[in-house]
Amino acid sequence: MVAPALLLFGLFGLVPLVGVAALSVARWDGLGSISWAGLTNWTSVLTDSATWQSLWLTVKVMVVSWLVQTPIALALGLFQAPRGRLRALFAVLFFLPLLLSAVAIGLTWQALLDPSFGIGSTPGLHWLAKPLLGSPELALYTVIFVIAWQFVPFHALLYQAGIRQIPTALYEAAALDGAGPVTRFLHITLPQLKYTLVTSSTLMLVGSLTYFDLIFVLSGGTGGPGTATRVLPLSMYITGFQAHDMGRASAVATLLVVFGLGLSLLTTRLSGFTRMDSQQEGM
Repeated sequence: MVAPALLLFGLFGLVPLVGVAALSVARWDGLGSISWAGLTNWTSVLTDSATWQSLWLTVKVMVVSWLVQTPIALALGLFQAPRGRLRALFAVLFFLPLLLSAVAIGLTWQALLDPSFGIGSTPGLHWLAKPLLGSPELALYTVIFVIAWQFVPFHALLYQAGIRQIPTALYEAAALDGAGPVTRFLHITLPQLKYTLVTSSTLMLVGSLTYFDLIFVLSGGTGGPGTATRVLPLSMYITGFQAHDMGRASAVATLLVVFGLGLSLLTTRLSGFTRMDSQQEGM
């Protein structure tokens, strides 16, 4: 039964990964013949300060995105969990950003954040009339804001589903014991959302390593201003398709895969997610 899925995964996942790993020890400009390069590409990538700067920016996007998105998504999930027409309407509105392509979102926010005719030109919002995407200090945080705007609804949906699965008997028993809303949230909701939090965090952290299209559009394809938003996936693209060095780009891609795999394994191991202990034992 799983054979078709394994076949598709092998064709579109493992085979390209093996090909990229092979190209990382080759010399190729994308058009001519491929020649053996040994560990030259890896040595060049690992000793280049630009690689480590891109890796640092990637980690920064990952951590700050998690710190921003998690509490907002959890709050929206709590708000949407109780059933009702108004809450269902809000849930639909919150979900709209996920239906838009990253290119459309990037172009829209690029126009909205334009200091000349964007939202900064609206009366009362003149404090936003700044080159947010053109400032080396603010560009990365502006990108993180747009990323959060796009992906918070998805994680809010995860928390909403997790909260709706918590037995109401737990809340009723706690209310009879005199527990208030904050106490019920801290001692019932959060513990019961442990695995939902792990799932959301893993998707968020590992997904942060693949942000490319949105940052590409917002930065005009350069990772600018300067290299302020040149995260590792964008650095890989620039190296391969603008500098025509597919060997080094493949080394960067392999490094990104190894980093993402290690991060995912570390997250699941530290959280105990693989054991899947029951949280409703004795009920």
